[in-house]
Amino acid sequence: MEDYSKLSSLAISDSGFIFNPLNGDSFTLNPTAKLILKNLKENKSKSEILDIITEKFDVDKNDAEVDFDNFISQLSMYKLV
Repeated sequence: MEDYSKLSSLAISDSGFIFNPLNGDSFTLNPTAKLILKNLKENKSKSEILDIITEKFDVDKNDAEVDFDNFISQLSMYKLV
């Protein structure tokens, strides 16, 4: 299981703008990424988040999982997970 504890320090605006106060980095998220990040910060499991994505965005579970995994890869690239 991934460690998402670093995400707790990120500030997220309603518009999808995130700010990392630890290093000053900022990013803009699309609606799917915003939903994933919000739910990771709430300690929801990957499975729970995939269910939320499929319900909210009317996509199948495989597409939701690809989006989730791609976003986690991006977070990893920025050393946030």
